[in-house]
Amino acid sequence: MEINSEEHPLVEPLKPARPVGITGYGAYVPRYRLPASEVARIWTDGKGGLPIKEKAVPGLDEDVITMSIEAARNALARAGIAPSELRAVWVGSESHPYAVKPSSTVVAEAIGAGPHLQAGDWEFACKAGTEAMVAAIGLVGSGMVHYAMAIGMDTAQGKPGDALEYTAGAGGAAYIIGPAEDSLAEIECSYSFVTDTPDFWRRAEKKYPEHGQRFTGEPAYFKHITTAGQSLMDATGTTAADYTYAVFHQPNTKFPQRAAAILGFSPEQIAPGLLVPVIGNTYAGAALIGLSATLDVAKPGDRILMVSFGSGAGSDAFILRVKEPILERRERALKTADYIARRTAIDYATYVRYRGKLAMG
Repeated sequence: MEINSEEHPLVEPLKPARPVGITGYGAYVPRYRLPASEVARIWTDGKGGLPIKEKAVPGLDEDVITMSIEAARNALARAGIAPSELRAVWVGSESHPYAVKPSSTVVAEAIGAGPHLQAGDWEFACKAGTEAMVAAIGLVGSGMVHYAMAIGMDTAQGKPGDALEYTAGAGGAAYIIGPAEDSLAEIECSYSFVTDTPDFWRRAEKKYPEHGQRFTGEPAYFKHITTAGQSLMDATGTTAADYTYAVFHQPNTKFPQRAAAILGFSPEQIAPGLLVPVIGNTYAGAALIGLSATLDVAKPGDRILMVSFGSGAGSDAFILRVKEPILERRERALKTADYIARRTAIDYATYVRYRGKLAMG
């Protein structure tokens, strides 16, 4: 796939009125892991290629709310601010535990941020978390508030036997957006690109999502990722060589690697954030948890390009520059690699029980 310059007109990136950045960040990944070989054992008699090594699975007492609370606490620890200083808490997910009742209010109360704040849940498939981040940048960048929190978090979704079951993992990350002078990474600008593309959906009251097969690759993921990424680089006069790292949404192992190659990035540039082989596709948390893993190893002065993707479809692209405070602040909480290393393998039967896939009556 080649990038058509006519599809990438020079469009001004989104920049806040005052400089903003990431004041604190934190990830969370459940400890339970379902090996891909277990899915293959049940559905394909152990035959066929395995797209990932394993995926993260929530425990019986875990959901988007509980996992968001853990990530939010890590973000607060790194930010070094009181929860009451947050004036917005937004949770992006496609697996909120309630159809009608916000996840954000529970998270805000549990971390001690309420009640004097704005709260809400965000949806845009896998880019719900970055959608909330763009809004937080605007809220802080306008001067309306000093700090706002954006979270991307999801539980494992996938119909039994479906291709998604191999890769649908759980986890995500939380980000506190604040003034650039207090940040550990300044957000220079962002760019969003959306179209109406029928690649992936879940209708109301349906338990599992569906995917539009031939639409999922070229017209959906690759068109939006490459357009958003290339447009932002063109608008800022940068190329892949100007970045130390890049993070792309990771529904599987091949898509982000191919997108990186199309945009001119090397395997080494995307390696720190490529987590899907060991935790699966964390949906709304995929790009954000890839960024958290990258921030865990980045050095002051490093420049990072992050591009999310949400089915339906759209991408948000961001340019970040890492600052000196990251060296001390990232040691205040568990790193993404710590959560990945903390694992307990389960079999398919345990997975079925944990995810409520048995109809009991």
